[in-house]
Amino acid sequence: MKTMNRRDVLGAVAVGVPTLTLAAALEKKASAAPKTDKEGGAAAGGAPAFAGNHAPVPLPFAPGKLAGISERMIVSHHDNNYTAAIKNLNKIEEQLAATNKDTPGFVIGGLKERELTFTNSMILHEQYFGNLGGNGKAGGASQQKLTASYGGFGKWEEHFRAVGLSLGGGSGWAVVDYSLLSGEVRTYWAGNHTQALAGGLPLLVMDMYEHAYAIDYGAAAPKYIDAFFQNINWAVVNGRLEAAEKAGTLLRR
Repeated sequence: MKTMNRRDVLGAVAVGVPTLTLAAALEKKASAAPKTDKEGGAAAGGAPAFAGNHAPVPLPFAPGKLAGISERMIVSHHDNNYTAAIKNLNKIEEQLAATNKDTPGFVIGGLKERELTFTNSMILHEQYFGNLGGNGKAGGASQQKLTASYGGFGKWEEHFRAVGLSLGGGSGWAVVDYSLLSGEVRTYWAGNHTQALAGGLPLLVMDMYEHAYAIDYGAAAPKYIDAFFQNINWAVVNGRLEAAEKAGTLLRR
């Protein structure tokens, strides 16, 4: 399987050269005349939604200190796959800034699909890196919550591993989500960057794209999952749960 960078770049091309061509033409036209909104005021091209200024977040741990995941692997993942998603997201936002009411629907649709893909890739990668760097020893509220949800912490781990393995050799994410609507915690399968639980906040994220482990393990996804569990930072997961429960309590009042 190609890396996320390669897959997503190809996906952007698949949206169509017309997308890129039209954006360039619109930008050229825009340079010749000031943009205005419906009321004749300044257009939103410089608005946050179209700013294209996302920046990579540094790894929150020393990359050479993970157990079973090499420095070469984690740095490549961060600097190539994750960073490429952010660069692509910035480009998409710049192209969206160049659209207007006359832009064809298929162009808008293609750009918005890519925007969601790259945005979720950015978020999930940051959550993934953020819950690494620990000693893998579970404890606290998250362990209690998962134990209650699955009838035992070991049962949850068995299920989470199975979800990850179902994606081995392919691409996707295994995610423990907190439902803001119900207050429940569940493990979900995500086949690509655009699948997510509506109203869910990620507590634990495991990247199952081959770019997350191929350098170290080739196609041996089970060995990578073993290494992932050795490096989970459960303190971070507990912190996410605490924040999610506060948000959920406010929402369900």
